[in-house]
Amino acid sequence: MQNELIHDATLVSNYIKGDERALEILIYRHKQKIYSFIYSKVFDSDVAEDIFQDTFIKVIRTLKRGTYNEEGKFLPWVMRISHNLIIDYFRKNNRMPKFDNTDEFNIFSVLSDASLNAENSIIKEQVETDVRRLVEELPDDQKEVLLMRIYEDLSFKEISDKTGVSINTALGRMRYALINLRKIIDKHNIILTN
Repeated sequence: MQNELIHDATLVSNYIKGDERALEILIYRHKQKIYSFIYSKVFDSDVAEDIFQDTFIKVIRTLKRGTYNEEGKFLPWVMRISHNLIIDYFRKNNRMPKFDNTDEFNIFSVLSDASLNAENSIIKEQVETDVRRLVEELPDDQKEVLLMRIYEDLSFKEISDKTGVSINTALGRMRYALINLRKIIDKHNIILTN
């Protein structure tokens, strides 16, 4: 039977039973995709190579411990491990990408890799739930502008027309809403970035 025809799950199972060659086939099969994913985040071939090696050390340890239970989802599981190691790398080196609050930036664009979508949507939902709870603590006029701007994607001109206040007042309310959100975040000791 040719290697390409052997399903990932079968190779994993064979490796767990002691067939070392099965892991070689898995690594060879997915190396390009996993390495490219890592490199696309760190932009450094030495670092990418290290993280790739660490990823497979973790994979081997988990398989040898017998705690692997990702039925037939080998690649997404390995991608998740590499994703976590990338985050660890940035944390250790104090190099978490820093973003400012510009309209162009959307925190979830950082998390757009298809293989991580299920996990990301859970994280995204959690973050959105947390943020909505914080927004509830804002004064009504600020909350109204913030919700129209962020959730309805209205321009400040449209917000001004809808609320019957000047554009400057709408801008001011948005500014105070963001300042107050920061205060609420500090008050609750909420860590939104690492």
